[in-house]
Parts: sequence; structure tokens; C-alpha cells
Amino acid sequence: MTTKSPQRLHLVFGGELVSPSRNEFKDVSQIHIVGIFPNYATAYNAWKAEAQRTVDDAHSRYFIAHLHRLRDEEMAASPTEELGG
Repeated sequence: MTTKSPQRLHLVFGGELVSPSRNEFKDVSQIHIVGIFPNYATAYNAWKAEAQRTVDDAHSRYFIAHLHRLRDEEMAASPTEELGG
């Protein structure tokens, strides 16, 4: 019997920020969801494409969120991942 490694899902999203020095979106309803990807490499490629597409707009920024960290309930969270921590 082979053991299957857990999925490592990644969400790529971004949009216009209030200020280039803050990671706060100007309008949350306008966040661009690029997609959910099965591994970091494909998420990185999608992130890079969007980042390059918007390189001339200092207020636009894209991020990679590690969804597998949110749904792995057996994995202990670091203090910064805990609410109020």
C-alpha cells in the first residue's frame, strides 16, 4: 500500500492596494482571484504572470496564500497563525 502525500493547495489573488506601503486592499469586492493551484510551482508561475502584467501599477499587488495550512487541522499552528496570538 502506498501513502499519498497531502495536497498542497495555493490560492493566487491580488488587486489594488490603498497604498504601495500597506497590504490593505482598496476595495475588497474587486479582489482578482487568479485561481487555486495544486502546488507552489504552478501558483508561483500564475503569481509571476499577474505581477509582471501589473508591474507598472505601484498600487497593484498579488499574493500566494497557502490554503493547505488553513485546512490541515492536525498541523500545529504557529503563534502568528492563531487568532489573537
